[in-house]
Amino acid sequence: MTIFNSINTTASALTAQRLRMDVISSNMANVDTTRGRLVNGEWEPYKRKQVVFQEQEGSFASHLNAARGTGKDTGAGVKVSKIVEDETPFELVYNPENPDADENGYVSMPNVDPLREIVDLMSASRSYEANVTVLNASKSMLMKTLEIGK
Repeated sequence: MTIFNSINTTASALTAQRLRMDVISSNMANVDTTRGRLVNGEWEPYKRKQVVFQEQEGSFASHLNAARGTGKDTGAGVKVSKIVEDETPFELVYNPENPDADENGYVSMPNVDPLREIVDLMSASRSYEANVTVLNASKSMLMKTLEIGK
């Protein structure tokens, strides 16, 4: 375990939460996109995307062994393992004037709920802010440690 472990762990969380905010922003930007991608010759609406986090390295046993002094701590924070598409069905909206309307006048709209995205964005933002606070506390402790050594 190094003195920079907490900073590295916090940095990984900041990076992961930043990507989460970027994905949420993409979802919000495409809330009305009825031509997201071409599937079998037909346009499909934009599908909501979600970020999946995973521990970066190490296991509980490795952390426990490091705490006991019998092993190396390999914990390195969090990483984004993948970005998945939400399989929630598209909402049908009656709009016969829309060029993407079917023969009955219904348009398939993206499965993006703006309210849900705002809540997710608030959660990601608060997590990001909390990690900035942890980073500043770690930096402060390291600076005080360096001052004591003088």
